[in-house]
Amino acid sequence: MFDAYALSEEHVALRDAVRDLVADKVAPYAAEVDESASFPQAAYDALRAADLHAVHVPEAFGGNGADALATCLVIEEVARGCASSSLIPAVNKLGSLPVLLAGTEAQKQAWLGPLARGEALFCYALSEPDAGSDVASMRTKADRDGDGWVLNGVKRWITNAGEGDSYVVFAVTDPAAKRGQHISAFLVSKTDPGVSFGAPERKLGIKGSPTREVYLDDVRLPADRLLGAEGEGMSLAMRTLDHTRVTIAAQALGIAQAALDLATSYVKERQQFGTAVAEFQGVQFMLADMAMKLEAARQLTYAAAARSERGDKDLTYFSAAAKCVASDAAMAITVDAVQLLGGYGYTRDFPAERLMRDAKITQIYEGTNQVQRIVLARELLKRSRP
Repeated sequence: MFDAYALSEEHVALRDAVRDLVADKVAPYAAEVDESASFPQAAYDALRAADLHAVHVPEAFGGNGADALATCLVIEEVARGCASSSLIPAVNKLGSLPVLLAGTEAQKQAWLGPLARGEALFCYALSEPDAGSDVASMRTKADRDGDGWVLNGVKRWITNAGEGDSYVVFAVTDPAAKRGQHISAFLVSKTDPGVSFGAPERKLGIKGSPTREVYLDDVRLPADRLLGAEGEGMSLAMRTLDHTRVTIAAQALGIAQAALDLATSYVKERQQFGTAVAEFQGVQFMLADMAMKLEAARQLTYAAAARSERGDKDLTYFSAAAKCVASDAAMAITVDAVQLLGGYGYTRDFPAERLMRDAKITQIYEGTNQVQRIVLARELLKRSRP
């Protein structure tokens, strides 16, 4: 029974393999990717060569069929070396999961095959300039055009937009319908006429993962681009996030682990007052707190990943909790890492400041941590008995 609290041999082997790959072919380029704000092409090529760019895709569609925990382990280890690069496997899952959840067999074969082969990056186009946390207020429209559809609107904060080839786009199909039932999901290709992109956002962190607006100008789609049933887009979007918030928790774990590793190594080497800084009790207390926060977040994240794999009824609660706890832990741990490195932590000579900048977004995207707390409270109140 105690094996339930340990990684399987297969999970450990995967984690170690990814760790070695990242140390060799991803981490060495992380600082350059951040400095130049350039897409981590070397990391993408390495992940594709090792078949780690989209491990979640089922074997039936040419993928590895990795479970939710295995996918989290890949993302965690890549984030440990380069947070920007970890958004390749993370957003490939985010963008393609709606296809897995609601796609027809033909849609799955047509859209997941290229992803599994490393021929396409997936993106998830939900947010808009005036519809962030309030997704239901989106304005992008999809109007019927014979048997097909015409899309018009703007999507904002779309991760890997421009680099991505395939997009799940959410749009209003029936403005008169009940709130939450007026939105549908569509499969859009980068090459569809009328699709264009804005300039990359100038961001605090994860600079190597481009974030752009997506412009949809009279984008005509055939009927088979509707994903799932008409009017079920909002439900599909939320079901997707229930699963993928766990991957953001995993990303936060990787960033936090890198910060703890750096701080621990530094204080053991740094000498002050004739002794290693690591010998000071105040420093030891900081390290202990950092380690406890990280391990607590890791255990919650792995538990949430298991629920994601099983599709448990309490996944909404656990995914929100894991994302919130792990991202808050990553922010606190990276801030403490900067503090422990002192003046050096505030310079670009060490990665501490980059890790701190990268950690911040994990508290914001895929639902702010304030929204996660609302989700948690609502789920908790549903369970409560009078």
